Amino acid sequence: MARVVGIGKQDFEKVRKENSFYVDKTKFIWEWWESEDDVTLITRPRRFGKTLNMSMLEKFFSIQYAGREDLFQGLMIWDKEEYRKLQGTYPVISLSFAAVKEKSYTMTVSRINQILTNLYSANRFLLKDKNLLDDKEKNFFTSVDINMDEMTATMAIHQLSIYLSRYYGKKVIILLDEYDTPMQEAYVNGYWDELIAFTRSMFNAAFKTNFYLERAIMTGITRVSKESIFSDLNNLEVVTTTSEKYADCFGFREEEVFAALDEYGLWKKKQEVKKWYDGFTFGKQKDIYNPWSILHYLDKRQIGTYWANSSSNNLAGKLIREGSRNLKENFECLLQGNSIVVEIDEQIVYDQLNEDESAIWSLLLASGYLKVRNVKTYGTNFGEWKQEYELELTNFEVSAMFRHLIRKWFSCVAERYNDFIKALLLDDIKNMNVYMNKIALSTFSYFDTGNNPSEEEPERFYHGFVLGLMIELSDRYILTSNRESGFGRYDVMLEPRKPKDVGIIIEFKVQDRSEEKELSDTVNAALKQIKEKKYETILIEKGIAKENIRNYGFAFHGKKVQIGNSEN
Repeated sequence: MARVVGIGKQDFEKVRKENSFYVDKTKFIWEWWESEDDVTLITRPRRFGKTLNMSMLEKFFSIQYAGREDLFQGLMIWDKEEYRKLQGTYPVISLSFAAVKEKSYTMTVSRINQILTNLYSANRFLLKDKNLLDDKEKNFFTSVDINMDEMTATMAIHQLSIYLSRYYGKKVIILLDEYDTPMQEAYVNGYWDELIAFTRSMFNAAFKTNFYLERAIMTGITRVSKESIFSDLNNLEVVTTTSEKYADCFGFREEEVFAALDEYGLWKKKQEVKKWYDGFTFGKQKDIYNPWSILHYLDKRQIGTYWANSSSNNLAGKLIREGSRNLKENFECLLQGNSIVVEIDEQIVYDQLNEDESAIWSLLLASGYLKVRNVKTYGTNFGEWKQEYELELTNFEVSAMFRHLIRKWFSCVAERYNDFIKALLLDDIKNMNVYMNKIALSTFSYFDTGNNPSEEEPERFYHGFVLGLMIELSDRYILTSNRESGFGRYDVMLEPRKPKDVGIIIEFKVQDRSEEKELSDTVNAALKQIKEKKYETILIEKGIAKENIRNYGFAFHGKKVQIGNSEN
């Protein structure tokens, strides 16, 4: 009989006691322990078993779970005699910042204070030992509450390490889950600098200047730049999605997924599941599946965007929507199933996301939306070294999620947008102009970061518009942009999937007032360019009759758009 699938269970003890579906990841225990790293930071996308693995570590090492061999019997770790003796032998400080998602710095600190207060309350037995703490230490202990000052808060983990180590006669293990959640919120809500200063002080006290620390692990989605919060931590081992360490300890390997499908009588669905959910790559370990999607599939027995919908994906969508022409063109390639080659640094610098395109690709990679096909490291003539990453969308589920996000860009003008698509297919120039102007008026600012609206707004908009066209017309057309054709480069080409359908070429131009007095002049210049550069060449070569090719010029001035057409 198949085990019960427990959705969202993150407590290792509960999973084992209830005999819920579980994939044995206990080898992570000995791999980490034998590494002998002082402080380890492991980054993985959301819903990849980080919290369950941290709970597993707590139950294995914590003195509070001494003698709980029932939790590990039958698992790989229990086959190792030397590790049986290690179970339940260390004081463990375990905490999570997963729920710290506040709109302001003050509320964030209050939420962290509450977590630390709960931690101290759980260890209040330390106060009962009359000889353990001196008066000053007792005062500090009792001062840890939701209203404590920042100095007390940043020292709380360090001080608790002292007290626990003294009580048990052993150094402590610290487990901090989802360390970067508050920082992501700080970036989105505009209090980054304040929180970084607070976090740097806390981490330095807990992980750097802590003589009472045996080992520590932090988990998160991103590797926040060392300069931001880890500048003092020279004892930090960082394990990202491209690292070889612990490559198959988070997520499910393909053989584990296929075994689960067999267990639940779903062996006929292996290829369908592979198409949708395979594709994550950690280090050299390929064919990793997201546990969240697999568990939901086992439970519901139908395909869905389970992992993709487990968060709002708002930040990813915002960065792409407001991104540059180059970023949108790269994303167009990704949506078409192709790869891109970009230079990135796996350290995420949040305050550079609006300025540095490589930071955006780094975030999308760390978040699980992209996977690495290949990494090339090379030196420059100036003695520097660079890394180029060949990236592609992780799998079909991720592709479906981004297609949904792009559709949402135009949700506020959905009816007008659909009417524009219909007018385009019908070659109805009058209504194309009517609906396009309404769309532009409503959505221009939505695509702009506000940095250079007069210069960037048209480009950001129309390349977002191109992505929208690609999604809405994907069943009838193959859309490409800024590609070689004839004697030049076209802006947008819609190649019909059926040769009998019409082909469409679109040239976008921003009005140059020094040369073009009216928008109609800009339209004519766009159409002239299409003709002179012979953009239709590639369509004709693919069997599209010249008379079945439509040319459109889109002229922009501010939020005003004018569209014109011409015959080949």
